[in-house]
Amino acid sequence: MRLRYLALGDSYTIGEDVPTQARWPAQLVEKLRKQDIAIDDPQIIAVTGWTTDELSAGMDQAVLAPSYDLVTLLIGVNNQYRGRPSEEYREQFRALLLRAMALSGHRPGRVVVVSIPDWGVTPFGYASGRDLRQIANELDCFNALARDEADHAGAHFVNITGISREHAGLVAADGLHPSGAQYALWTDAIEAVATNALQGD
Repeated sequence: MRLRYLALGDSYTIGEDVPTQARWPAQLVEKLRKQDIAIDDPQIIAVTGWTTDELSAGMDQAVLAPSYDLVTLLIGVNNQYRGRPSEEYREQFRALLLRAMALSGHRPGRVVVVSIPDWGVTPFGYASGRDLRQIANELDCFNALARDEADHAGAHFVNITGISREHAGLVAADGLHPSGAQYALWTDAIEAVATNALQGD
């Protein structure tokens, strides 16, 4: 029986402006298979520009067939970009996390939350005219809330924000989204956690 993987998110999960195989969920599956873990290609529910509530609405419209053996969740950059409040993010993120856990067969240890990268350090960010320190601080706040919710629920959390800052030059042609090379670095960080999650109950 092959394991089933559901990836929930936005542009960073769908891999805006990179080939399908360069998306980090696809790279993750390939790395897991190299460990002789039999896992299907990821089912991805993600659209560029989605906020937390838009992801929830997208999940309402999607054909989902629980239970999934692995569920990843990366969402919130567009909440920050649109200037939406952190407490709204916490509330909506918590609801998404509960849905992710339900889709995993109520196994919180099979859910991996991935932090939001810092878009402010990209060429697009520098050209935006926005306060880059404010962007970083707001994203750090959102990520702290997501980590807190994940910890409270018993889910895993992977921080890739530092990678996005250290490797800001590894971007796609649009100057905003990560390149396949940056996603490979994310995948290196996510792989160990995902492997551990799949070995749990």
